[in-house]
Amino acid sequence: MATVLWVLAAVLVISGVFGLVRGQILWGIVLIVVGLLVGPGGVSLFT
Repeated sequence: MATVLWVLAAVLVISGVFGLVRGQILWGIVLIVVGLLVGPGGVSLFT
């Protein structure tokens, strides 16, 4: 389960960074914050 959370968090953060690069500031920030919350190193929403 931890591996799935790491992958999901990485995908969300990378998507957020690409959103910031494309100029979608708010959406990029939201994706990065959600990615950090979902990741096992952060406050996991699933445990």
